[in-house]
Amino acid sequence: MINFWKYQGAGNDFIMIDDRNNTFNSNDFEKVAFLCHRRFGIGADGLILIRLKEGYDFEMVYFNADGHLGSMCGNGGRCAVRFAHTLGLFENKTSFWAADGAHEATLDDKQLVHLLMNPPGEIEVNNDHYFMDTGSPHYVRFENDLANFDCVTEGKAIRHNERFNEEGTNVNFAQVTGKQSLDVRTFERGVEDETYACGTGVTACAIAANIEHDMQSPIQVKVLGGQLAVGFTKVSDKKYTDIILTGPATPVFNAEIEG
Repeated sequence: MINFWKYQGAGNDFIMIDDRNNTFNSNDFEKVAFLCHRRFGIGADGLILIRLKEGYDFEMVYFNADGHLGSMCGNGGRCAVRFAHTLGLFENKTSFWAADGAHEATLDDKQLVHLLMNPPGEIEVNNDHYFMDTGSPHYVRFENDLANFDCVTEGKAIRHNERFNEEGTNVNFAQVTGKQSLDVRTFERGVEDETYACGTGVTACAIAANIEHDMQSPIQVKVLGGQLAVGFTKVSDKKYTDIILTGPATPVFNAEIEG
């Protein structure tokens, strides 16, 4: 039997497994895909293992819903931090390892997780979109009416176009709603559908909003599943540091499943 927790961060939901004894077969992609399946399994946008790693409080091993190892997941990272806290791996501040390297995070008294994101490398500024890697690759395009926008059709077409079809990309559509606020909708690779939130995606959108609209930190970001915030320090043109993703990470239930 596999003991697991279900967590969600702004509607982005994850299966969380305490794998500090390294008993979960991380090469069994079919099992992971089954567990994430919303009809036949538990149902989730991804699966996260918490493992031990020398020099850090823990390691976060993230799988996409299709069963394959994923890149960094911002909302998954916040849920991993909250779960690791319940396991007693840290008190208020933690250092952990993820697919894109080391991260730090704090858990405040309101149970909000403040996660330090790694800065993007090269930021592409194109005529109608931005492209950058904020732990995962992200395409960002600004729109005027997200409420009536077909995120799935548009996102799928971009994710599977000639440039991105092989490696894939997450596709984000953002709308400016205020001086320091955005609405964001995201089509995620690996899930191959729109999700309720994407942490690395809203991070990319916030950076793009600073470049295109001179939007200042911190930026409030509304997603389908709730509210997130992105703070940052702009060092120079297209160079950023101290990028903090803030939002809730909420346990939903604990159960066992045969696996």
